Amino acid sequence: MSNSTPQSVTEQELRKLEARLEELVRTISRLKEENRSLRNQQDSLVTERANLIEKNELARNRVEAMINRLKAMEQGA
Repeated sequence: MSNSTPQSVTEQELRKLEARLEELVRTISRLKEENRSLRNQQDSLVTERANLIEKNELARNRVEAMINRLKAMEQGA
């Protein structure tokens, strides 16, 4: 038979539960930090995307203006 008393079994179970809870708290903290980091990264990427869209629009407008000037020069010649 086992030498474990009901009280020592309960204490062991409580220690296991405490260890598991500590592990869960660490996991939650890590996930919160990861989530914060990912949100910051997403904000940065959204801003970068908006800037790239704006630059693309400006470049498109400049190319269209050049094409129109070339067409005007061609028709004037």
